[in-house]
Amino acid sequence: MKYLSLEIKEINNLLKEKKITPVDLVKEAFENIESNKELNAYITLNKEEALKQAEELSDKEVDNILFGLPIAIKDNIITKGLRTTCASHILENFTPIYDATIIEKIKAKNMIIIGKTNMDEFAMGSSSRTSYFGAPKNPWNNEKISGGSSGGSATTISSRDVLFALGSDTGGSIRQPASYTGIVGMKPTYGRVSRYGLVAFASSLDQVGPMTKNVYENALLLNVIAGKDSKDLTSASKEEEDFTRLINQDIKGMKIAVPNFFMSDIVSEEIRNQVKETIKVLEKNGATVNYIDIKYIENAVTLYQIIAMGEASSNLARFDGIRYGFSKENPKDINDVYYGTRAEGFGEEVKRRIMVGSYLLSGENAKIYYDKALSIRDDMRKEFTDAFKEYDLIIGPTTTTTAYNLTDSMDDPSKSFMDDVLVIPVNMAGLPGLNIPIGFDNNHMPIGMQIIGNAFEEAKVYQLASFIEKELKLNLNPKGGENNE
Repeated sequence: MKYLSLEIKEINNLLKEKKITPVDLVKEAFENIESNKELNAYITLNKEEALKQAEELSDKEVDNILFGLPIAIKDNIITKGLRTTCASHILENFTPIYDATIIEKIKAKNMIIIGKTNMDEFAMGSSSRTSYFGAPKNPWNNEKISGGSSGGSATTISSRDVLFALGSDTGGSIRQPASYTGIVGMKPTYGRVSRYGLVAFASSLDQVGPMTKNVYENALLLNVIAGKDSKDLTSASKEEEDFTRLINQDIKGMKIAVPNFFMSDIVSEEIRNQVKETIKVLEKNGATVNYIDIKYIENAVTLYQIIAMGEASSNLARFDGIRYGFSKENPKDINDVYYGTRAEGFGEEVKRRIMVGSYLLSGENAKIYYDKALSIRDDMRKEFTDAFKEYDLIIGPTTTTTAYNLTDSMDDPSKSFMDDVLVIPVNMAGLPGLNIPIGFDNNHMPIGMQIIGNAFEEAKVYQLASFIEKELKLNLNPKGGENNE
């Protein structure tokens, strides 16, 4: 029997009644991964340790709903004793000596880490094709991208290997691959989840979030990883809350905004039409939906390029071949260590962003570009804040197209940013944003809709997402089988 295809409450009951054990779940997860190995979702598997942990848990009392469940971790999140590469040659053989805070939280719930998922190198990209280990593939069509940078996490959830995965989102890197692969992906409010142990790309934008096949399971995982962390000075001090509490409540009276930019002709007609059909469902059930203008969101990609690349050039300075990771063999002198290590260790996209970021932060350029970008970002955040004074939530397409071919050219460096044009504004404003599948295009590739909430109002985002999920009743299993109800 396929236990991981059951609803989570049913799995939990089977574990409590000792009809199954965590070993059954872990073995099934690895069988799934093996049968889907052509998808290249994982960089490192944790098979021996996962089975050992499952054995140890088999005699323990099941004390929470996530007990004994396998989870996949994006490979830029530090895991003690388990290789963490960031999909880069420069960290190909790096094994951390400590856990990220979120990993400690997951282990405290007795979840079992199944492996580290594939991604764009150092999370830089929107297709996961910059990975040193090759790109993961989309379960709906193996010739398509799964998105990025959390492409491996999206792939393993979409293909039903496991129920839970963690991704990270700097400029849409959870929501965009979630849209391409037909899953639920949440970028929480900046500061909601500790970044301690997340390998930094752009520190003022990065945020870890859950990726799952449905809304309820997504909220359950956010319950685990959210919270203040003294090791991360940017983590917010908020009272503990249950993010599932508004799930299955109706939406009558809810006021929803749609930014006009999100429904402009930069978005494919198929996607716009699907969003419009979903809006009709919302209006039919008592929600008010209005189209509005939000200033500066059309500038979000430019702001992202300046802020993210500037911060990346600073953060990646630590990879120098001296303290850890790959180091050039037989260097002539110390300069050769630095130059050679970074030239051989980093991929082309990472080197490009470091070079541009270094230019942006050098001398007077820091004031001309970076400081100005931060100022405009504040203005954009205020625009969103003003919109939320009148509206409960903001919605729109997650992506401008559905997943494209793995073989499409990567020669245009700006394309990876434009792939994220609709999701980047959420990172700029530090707000929560979630992708919910709403249908398929003519080639039966998933279409996603983005739900944006006010700061720290993830529960309200889940309320609308669960309503849409319940109304649409889509079959989101690429191999057929059960609906996502």
